[in-house]
Amino acid sequence: MDLLRRAWAWTLDYAYVGFWQLHGLLVRDDPARYLVAGPESAQGPAKLPVLLIPGVYEPWQFMRPVAAHLHRAGHPVHVVEKLGYNRGSVPAMAALAAEYIEERDLRDVVIVAHSKGGLIGKYLMTLPGTRVSRLVAINTPFSGSVYANFFVLPSIRAFAPRNRTLVSLGSNLEVNSRITSIYGRFDPHIPGGSFLKGARNIQLETMGHFRPIADRRVLKGVDEAIAAAE
Repeated sequence: MDLLRRAWAWTLDYAYVGFWQLHGLLVRDDPARYLVAGPESAQGPAKLPVLLIPGVYEPWQFMRPVAAHLHRAGHPVHVVEKLGYNRGSVPAMAALAAEYIEERDLRDVVIVAHSKGGLIGKYLMTLPGTRVSRLVAINTPFSGSVYANFFVLPSIRAFAPRNRTLVSLGSNLEVNSRITSIYGRFDPHIPGGSFLKGARNIQLETMGHFRPIADRRVLKGVDEAIAAAE
């Protein structure tokens, strides 16, 4: 029975991928709409700026459910459109994100990221003079994925457990106390899980790698992690 549930979760996961890939091609949503704080901002002090970073081969629209949720909660939500489908190396993508933050003079930034985006977020936190205060990572392969060893594409092999950047990030424990790692009990892409030593780890009863982005339990976990930073 558990095997059937996992197979069904995998099916729904890729249905989610197909929907948002098609949505990104057909619907040109302007992310600038999320830059002005949402309705709840008028009910209290200004909330921290949030920067969304999606995973590999994911346009920013993959995280639109998170963007809409946080915008309604009163946060100004930013995306780095220059990331495109996020196929570059972690350091290169982190440089683009850092450039965006500095150009807009953002401070005390909370990064909410999915998968590879969490690695980029942690890399940003290790840079001198970083303006990132917190990272909320959803299904991030902090220790890599053994499946990456079987791929030729550099964009995927970068998640191999022995990848130099991954090993370097893993050895940096100093910033982990400011990271919240949210993950489910079954992730078909990260068999080793997303537990991060020294971080606030939240394991939910979600299944899948992509679809949990829009799960209400995950969004609640994101809210709680951001509230702890305010």
